[in-house]
Amino acid sequence: MSQNTNESILSGPPLEGMDAYTSVMDIFHASVERFSDKPAFSCMGQVLTYRELDRLSADFAAWLQHETDLEPGDRIAIQLPNVLQFPVAVFGALRAGLVVVNTNPLYTEREMQHQFGDSGAKAVVILANVADKLERILERTSIKHIVVTEIGDLHGFPKRLVINAVVKYVKKMVPRYSLPGRTGFRQALEKGRKREHSDVPRNPEDTAALQYTGGTTGLAKGAMLTHTNLIANMLQARLLMSGVFDEGCETIVAPLPVYHIYTFTVNCLLMMDTGNHTVLITNPRDINGFIKTLKSIKYTGFVGLNTLFNALCNREDFRALDFSSLKLTISGGMALTKAVAKRWEEVTGCPVTEGYGLTETSPIVSFNPPEAIQLGTIGKPVSGTSVKVIDEDDRSLPLGEIGELCVKGPQVMKGYWQRPQDTAKVIDDEGWLRTGDVAVLQEDGYIRIVDRKKDMIIVSGFNVYPNEIEDVVVTHPEVIEAAAVGVPDDTNGETIKLFVVARNPNLDAETLRAWCRKELAAYKVPKLVEFRDELPKTNVGKVLRRELREDKGEATLSAR
Repeated sequence: MSQNTNESILSGPPLEGMDAYTSVMDIFHASVERFSDKPAFSCMGQVLTYRELDRLSADFAAWLQHETDLEPGDRIAIQLPNVLQFPVAVFGALRAGLVVVNTNPLYTEREMQHQFGDSGAKAVVILANVADKLERILERTSIKHIVVTEIGDLHGFPKRLVINAVVKYVKKMVPRYSLPGRTGFRQALEKGRKREHSDVPRNPEDTAALQYTGGTTGLAKGAMLTHTNLIANMLQARLLMSGVFDEGCETIVAPLPVYHIYTFTVNCLLMMDTGNHTVLITNPRDINGFIKTLKSIKYTGFVGLNTLFNALCNREDFRALDFSSLKLTISGGMALTKAVAKRWEEVTGCPVTEGYGLTETSPIVSFNPPEAIQLGTIGKPVSGTSVKVIDEDDRSLPLGEIGELCVKGPQVMKGYWQRPQDTAKVIDDEGWLRTGDVAVLQEDGYIRIVDRKKDMIIVSGFNVYPNEIEDVVVTHPEVIEAAAVGVPDDTNGETIKLFVVARNPNLDAETLRAWCRKELAAYKVPKLVEFRDELPKTNVGKVLRRELREDKGEATLSAR
């Protein structure tokens, strides 16, 4: 760890190994060759070895190259939960030279339309469970090629049929849809298997993925993550794990969504590079099924976040599991509370090591060294990375003072897709990225987050942007104005609280929540609603969200 006291910059050690790879596919091919018969991914008991992942992704790449008119650089949206089809589709798309657009399957039609439209995606791989939403927005997108898959599609016969039948007919989780010209995922693989594919060479600065984030305000923006960005962050993570994880020996539990950059980098890149095995948990909200899976495997690593750790530790059946093999637990996505970290270590015997990152940084910026965890901090800058804090006038502040955290390193995105003005607002001419988080750089080299500069809310690790919620709420005919803020919540980290000035005195909270559910994913729907005669504002009319957050007030879950 180096420290420049004149400029108050903390820097990680030098980053080595960047010259070994040109693109993400170099990592993939090296791993396939070294670890061919070892398990790469498993889900619901079905295992894909590195050799099988190589074959299936090649089949999908061949289908893309011969059965579509997609060209290198075109965008393909992948809207899947944690299923085996995800890595097959991702690596198949990258082999064909396409840009992956990771898409949340929990999105509403409005959110899907924005992301598909903004990215200019020409193809999509989508779960059948949400294909009805695509049907309703398809004509307002550029999507020409549709691949639909069911949860059990990569499981063997007859388990595949049983899984898909239960999901569709027993649990009734697949609404009717009509998408003429669609191709089934298995059908695409079968067609591709009959054709030859050729991996498309990509340059280090080519965009590998568009990872959508709202930043701090407004609609979601696509962070252009290049092959260099992803390779750098993989190497940075590899150095962090070098003293803990062995190659080809580890089994890592992945309950967080792989479409999220946190899990995408850790499980699709780092674990692949080290030849290790990722256990995909399709539905971590099914705690009974999740714990049943944990009971059946011998796992050495766990990637989670504060709310999940808390929920599991409150379960007697979880506390009864065998944790003797667990040697690393990683926390990210939201702040880790000291109480939950201590409880997890008491239950499992394994301390939690917390890191920090952003979608715009691929995502890892800093990490607590596993051998020297300092609870309450986000650790030290990773290799090749520098951080500083600045004041409102962009002046660098001394160590120990509070300011906005800025980051510089090879993992910082190229910019926001087709948004040069937004890019210029967050990345300066010297390559420093403004994070929007308020932090303190400690004398010992650790970083402590104090608050968020803007008003972004984090609900169970998901970013929620007040402007988006407010824009939906104020379209209700009985609403004059609204403001959304995050308030502390023991379960989710933060809960969304909505303040409303209504035209109709009989308008109630549940009516507003039902209105929101039509346009917003479930985790964005406010749980608390408080009605007011007016909202506090500045002299120029800007709503004072900070004042609303600090005002205890009264809120209701179900009525006015």
